[in-house]
Amino acid sequence: MWNDKKSITLSKFCVLAFSAMLIGIALSAPWIVNRFLDFSRADLVGKENFFLSTIYSGSIPAAVLLYCLYRLLHSIEHEEVFISANVEYLRRISWCCFAGAIICFASTPYYFPWIFVAVAAAFMGLIVRVIKNIIAQAVELKNESEYTI
Repeated sequence: MWNDKKSITLSKFCVLAFSAMLIGIALSAPWIVNRFLDFSRADLVGKENFFLSTIYSGSIPAAVLLYCLYRLLHSIEHEEVFISANVEYLRRISWCCFAGAIICFASTPYYFPWIFVAVAAAFMGLIVRVIKNIIAQAVELKNESEYTI
C-alpha cells in the first residue's frame, strides 16, 4: 500500500538521483558540449566555453537547491512541517531557481533556447516563493497558538 512515508522516501531517492546526475553532468560537461556542438548548427562552433560557463555556473545553484530540497524532505519525514527551518529551505530553493533563471537568461545572447529554461526556472521560483509564504504564515499561526495555550 502506498503511503506518505513511501512517497517521501521516493522523493528523497529522486533528489539523490538528480544529485548524481548533476555530478555526472559536471564531470562530463566538456564531452557533452562537444557532442552537442557536433550535431548543432555551424554558427555555434567556437562557443564551447560559453556553454561550459553556463553549465558550471548553473551547477552551483542546482546543487544548493538539491541540498535544501533533501533537508526539507528530511524535516517532513520527521514530522517537522511547520517550522522556520523549512521556510528558510523554501526561501533558498526559490532563490536558487531565480539564480538559475538569471544564468540562463544571461546565456541567451549566444544560444537563444536558454530563454525557455530561464522562464521555466523563474516560474518555478515564483511557485516555490508562494508556497514559502504560505508555510511562513502557517509557522506564525502555529507559534501564536502555542503561546496562547
